[in-house]
Amino acid sequence: MIDARLKSAEWLNPPPHWSFEEDRLRLTTADQTDFWQGTLYGFHRDSGHALLLPVEGDFTATATFSGAYETLYDQAGLMLRAGEGHWIKAGIEFSDGLLNMSVVVTRTRSDWSTCAVPEADGAQKIRLTRKGEAVIVQFRNARNRWQLLRVADFEAGGPLAIGPMACSPQRAGFEAVFSQFTLGPAVAEALHDETPAD
Repeated sequence: MIDARLKSAEWLNPPPHWSFEEDRLRLTTADQTDFWQGTLYGFHRDSGHALLLPVEGDFTATATFSGAYETLYDQAGLMLRAGEGHWIKAGIEFSDGLLNMSVVVTRTRSDWSTCAVPEADGAQKIRLTRKGEAVIVQFRNARNRWQLLRVADFEAGGPLAIGPMACSPQRAGFEAVFSQFTLGPAVAEALHDETPAD
């Protein structure tokens, strides 16, 4: 299910093709789109696609998504954003022939952490929970449980926005489909949640 508020959200860099179809968000990326700031590669890119809703305080956001991952760095998932130099993106990223659960945290400069998920098949699920100045990132593992991917420091004094994100740094035409997006109060036991990730 897609949160109805997403249909009135604002695009950061609208993709060339996108639509809501049968309660799904479907998009196709533009050429060489990415979110990255500085580290290792030296470039600064803020051209990826993100459909963002304003959010305040503590919250949990969840997305279920799939993509036609074929080319290096094809990616889809969630973005939490305070500004061009202050954001988190988390989801699937295709690298070295593998699907990876990936998190990039940017506080002026970007870092990148990954966890290979070679057993991944079909739609994947990611969850971001903000509690104070911490963001907990989890994904649905092969046991259908929430597996911790990262706890990130994310001090933000100003307004935030969150929503579905997709990029294709090496090409145009990456297709991503979001079949579920929810945004609500922070789950009570985010860090060690053993409930099914349905």
